[in-house]
Amino acid sequence: MASQPNPASPRPDAPLTVGFDLDMTLIDSRPGIRAAYRALSAETGTFIDADLAVTRLGPPLDEELAYWFPEERIPEMADRYREIYPTYAIEPTLAMPGAREAVAAVQAQGGRAIVVTAKHEPNAKLHLAHLGIEADAVIGWLWAEAKADALREHGATVYVGDHVGDVRGAHTAGALSVAVPTGPCAPDELRAAGADVVLGDLTDFPAWLESYRA
Repeated sequence: MASQPNPASPRPDAPLTVGFDLDMTLIDSRPGIRAAYRALSAETGTFIDADLAVTRLGPPLDEELAYWFPEERIPEMADRYREIYPTYAIEPTLAMPGAREAVAAVQAQGGRAIVVTAKHEPNAKLHLAHLGIEADAVIGWLWAEAKADALREHGATVYVGDHVGDVRGAHTAGALSVAVPTGPCAPDELRAAGADVVLGDLTDFPAWLESYRA
């Protein structure tokens, strides 16, 4: 059930730019990320529980690597992970149900659909190109409140994500927070974080957007 926007939420008749998170919002990157972590583990001889790692997607890569590597090795391992990522992670990754349709729904109303993600921007673009998701802009390396910088710069009035960090990013930017419980955060957790709207998944987004803009 969708909750009502808070009083500070932007007007639905404002110029339409919608931001989307990437991992577990537009794409199910778990198979690819699992494969990339296993490859990094094999290469370095360091145990990484890849199955566990993919249950907590959302925060920056360095936070996950800190579970498996000493602090002084994290920058090196992050660089290496990003280097091998295209080889292992792009092909297995799937579009989330309704992802293409959600982006297209924004554009069909004359709006812009942008992707704002914590992921390494070149790899984010590879995912979208591989899956045929045609965003109007892709901005990477931003997590939680830091996403507000890109959302404000592009004039986004709505931000769609699966994590409580996405809710914080939306609110910091003064945008409406639309949440989908398709990642690590349950609906009640997203509502408790202040999500203005909680949908079942992105298949509900086009109808919600049409109603919101009506």
